[in-house]
Amino acid sequence: MGGRVNIQRIAIVGNYLPRKCGIATFSSDLRAALTAQYAQSEVLMIPVNDLEERYSYPEEVRFEIEEQDTASYQRAADFLNISNVDVVSVQHEFGIFGGPSGSHILNLLRNLRMPVVTTLHTVLSQPNPEQRRVMKELVRISSRLTVMSEKALEFMRDIYGAPAEKLDLIAHGIPDMPFVDPNYYKDQFGVEGRNVLMTFGLLSPNKGIEHAFKALPAILAEFPNTVYLVLGATHPALLRDQGETYRLELERLARDLQIGRHVIFYNRFVELAELKEFLGVTDIYITPYLNAEQITSGTLAYSFGCGKAVISTPYWHAQELLADGRGVLVPFGDSEALARETISLLRDEVRRHAMRKAAYRLGRDMVWDYVAHLYYQSFEKARMTSAARPRAAFASRTLDRSAEELPRIKLDYLDLLTDSTGVLQHANFTVPNFAHGYCTDDNARALVLMVLLEELGVEGSAPRRIGTTSLAFLNYALDPASERFRNFLGFDRAWTEDVGSEDCHGRALWALGTCVGRSQRRGLRTHAGQIFLRALGPAREFKSPRAWAFSLIGIHEYFRCFSGDRRVNQIREHLTECLISLFEQTASDDWPWFEPVVTYDNAKLAQALFLSGCWSNHAKAREIGLRTLEWLTAIQTSERGRFRPIGSNGFYPREGRRALFDQQPVEAHSMVSACVEAYRRTGDAAWRQRAEKAFGWYLGDNDLGLPLYDPRSGGCRDALHMDRVNENQGAESTISFLLALAEMQLLRNETSNFTLPKEE
Repeated sequence: MGGRVNIQRIAIVGNYLPRKCGIATFSSDLRAALTAQYAQSEVLMIPVNDLEERYSYPEEVRFEIEEQDTASYQRAADFLNISNVDVVSVQHEFGIFGGPSGSHILNLLRNLRMPVVTTLHTVLSQPNPEQRRVMKELVRISSRLTVMSEKALEFMRDIYGAPAEKLDLIAHGIPDMPFVDPNYYKDQFGVEGRNVLMTFGLLSPNKGIEHAFKALPAILAEFPNTVYLVLGATHPALLRDQGETYRLELERLARDLQIGRHVIFYNRFVELAELKEFLGVTDIYITPYLNAEQITSGTLAYSFGCGKAVISTPYWHAQELLADGRGVLVPFGDSEALARETISLLRDEVRRHAMRKAAYRLGRDMVWDYVAHLYYQSFEKARMTSAARPRAAFASRTLDRSAEELPRIKLDYLDLLTDSTGVLQHANFTVPNFAHGYCTDDNARALVLMVLLEELGVEGSAPRRIGTTSLAFLNYALDPASERFRNFLGFDRAWTEDVGSEDCHGRALWALGTCVGRSQRRGLRTHAGQIFLRALGPAREFKSPRAWAFSLIGIHEYFRCFSGDRRVNQIREHLTECLISLFEQTASDDWPWFEPVVTYDNAKLAQALFLSGCWSNHAKAREIGLRTLEWLTAIQTSERGRFRPIGSNGFYPREGRRALFDQQPVEAHSMVSACVEAYRRTGDAAWRQRAEKAFGWYLGDNDLGLPLYDPRSGGCRDALHMDRVNENQGAESTISFLLALAEMQLLRNETSNFTLPKEE
């Protein structure tokens, strides 16, 4: 077998120890087993980092991927291509790779020259459209796909259309342990003479430990010498978001049930050697999990394969592994059934021992030595398939075929501009100017930005704080009596007006709708929705076309979650007709625009009408939106093909001369955003190129060849004058740049991970 295909170098892509998760443990165990069995093959590790401070990896880690950085996945592909790797083994789980449903990994895999063998740790029976899309692409790209259960094999064929000849069924690997009496280990843990129940794994609410706790009083009534070990640290993601809330709830429950003397928490992530000792001491292993759609469980595989008597809820992997008397299944959340079956097994030592032996026998086909052999066979098949049908040769990405690299998102300066009240409006150079205070416009833009950064996976205290502060500012800005937003707040925290502009109100609705439609932070989303619905009514009476446009974009975002809201839909229809009517009253063949002058935030008018038309299948709105955007793009393109926004010193009146300066950063963002949406919905690559051009304006692709973005501070200069840049870096310019950058990064993520229609 080994002589047919020469595999000198294998790369495993996935999480890796010391990161604390099941995938990291699996990857580490797989590498150790492959290295032990096939010493002639070098096994490299390519882990994914989810922390800025990174992990202290061992020397076999040769390249690290930053979870949310798409360029990092491309660099990883380049590294693998020049490293003479023969096969790449991907450990796939939706949550460990960046992008929507982990789609960033596709950007890596699509650019590899060697075959890919993908291990699917999760296979969903009811994927959402994005998850289905990722899985379909994994099926297409991968030379082979490995799953860990018959149910997963069935799903891959029937739901995702995976060819049977591509699929390998390989059980979850387990350590090789002798079949010994649990009493042999009990004195090491001080539990000699006691019945030991155990659950292990990263702690989270879906583990259902509380139902095992509720079963304990009945068990203790008959077997008072029983102890329940709960082994494992709280899941790191849960710990970051909620702290030890779940563990503390369990501790309170144990006190309420008066079982505290019979429960032992080991709050740490244990290494394999220590885990073997814990498994050795266990009489009955319990998995009271609450999610039926768990296609594989490493903890179940470990305990079962090591010859433990297992009682479990009937999630998919447990149904398969514990069939034919190899374990006991109890209904989800049924503490009485769990108590009854545990008592039955403790009473019947003969049955319990027979169950252990049956599990141990089957587990011989799950030990890592054998599993590594099956993986190596899969790698060989992938290599043979690749030799028969070679991949396209690697092509260097010349400059004319690749987009300019985007700057990294840097929030230092915006964080400096934000205090406990909100985002300050202006700055003298890069020093915040307190004299001009705050405005609703800038805080609305900041809230939109924070939601987009959340979608990009940008984490940390700064984005969370800025997002929360901006939303709080909008809430304070809304006058409850008039239901209108005030705009300008002095540094002394006194409003300088009773009612802000209609445009200010529209921008606030845009921000609130975006928060409702996109944020995963439940508290922010709920609060934003409450403010949005209170403030939407006045938009019906507005006269400003930009206020209509911002309100329509906010409604569009709101409809991502609540498209059935009839009142909001009626307002959308009204505002759409207002924009159409304005266009029809003003436009001509040589002036296809809404007003007799082109002023500021111009692309938002076209974008709003286009989005409304696409969402509601309103052909006229869609056509006018696209037509006006085409014209606006044409008049804002210089003779040399650069983006040239309408200048603010006079704007562009009909039958008059257009102002070339001052060019404002907000105009570049408006054009980027509108072109990105046009590309998403038409698939026409010309719109993506126009978005790239507009974004390039910030970086120096403009009339003066001077950059507006300052990479040292992370801020953006306020304007491009006739002979220089305005060196002040205020909130509007800085947030406009960051919004444009976030939208370009989201677009890059989509277009690098998937191929959109009509893309060149």
